[in-house]
This record gives sequence, C-alpha cells and structure tokens, in this order.
Amino acid sequence: MAGFFIALISGALMSIQGVFNTQVTKTTGVWVSNGWVQITAFAVCLAAWLFTGRDSVSAIAKVEPKYMLLGGAIGAVITWTVIKSVAALGPAKSALLIVIAQLAVSYLIQLFGMFGMDREPFSWRKLGGLLVAVIGIAVFQWE
Repeated sequence: MAGFFIALISGALMSIQGVFNTQVTKTTGVWVSNGWVQITAFAVCLAAWLFTGRDSVSAIAKVEPKYMLLGGAIGAVITWTVIKSVAALGPAKSALLIVIAQLAVSYLIQLFGMFGMDREPFSWRKLGGLLVAVIGIAVFQWE
C-alpha cells in the first residue's frame, strides 16, 4: 500500500515540477532551467546522503552493465521534454501523454524482460487497460 501512495505522490510532484520548470524556462531558457533542475537535485541527494547514510560512492563503478549509469543523462532529456511538452500542450495534456507513454514502454519492458527486469507473460487485460487509457486521452482532448 505504501508503494501505491508513493506512486501517487510521484505523479503529483512530476506535474508540479513540469509546470515550475516551464515557468523558469520562460525567464532563463531551457538549458539553464534544465541545469538548475539537475544541480538542485544533486544538492538534495548530497544532503540526503550526508544525513541518512553513507553508501559507498565508489560502488557506482561496480554497476553492470555500464549503460545503466545513463539514468542521469536520461533525466536531463526527460526534463527537457517535459518543459517543451508543458509549454506546447499545457500541464494536463502533456501529463496524460507522458503517463500513456510511460505505461506503454513500461509494459513492453516487462513483457520482454528488458534491462534485467523479470519477464511477464502477455495479458489481453493489460493491453485493454492501455487502450482504455488511450481512449481516455482522446475523450479528455475532445472539444
């Protein structure tokens, strides 16, 4: 149950962050805003590391496969794409499309067991749920 609430908080914070970053971009530009996001995220992580535990920083060199270390670079691209989509579509439409893309890609990752995740068998029910979500987007955008 805790995971459920954490996911809800995550989604809410992503929407708020997208709006904040888009507003900052209006004054600073997309790469300054994106850099600020990454620097402040690093500062929060550093403070949390100092106060909550001291996991070995050198353990990062032991991560295998090495491409798993691209999460931060992907994060910069995510920040850029969220800023651009919120600016172009507004927070609600962009959030809907982002969530659908997350759901579809996450299901494919599980379905094929990509990136070290456990493989999951195909489910018509889950595909149907994804299609219902896509239909929901169409209804939401219908004017």
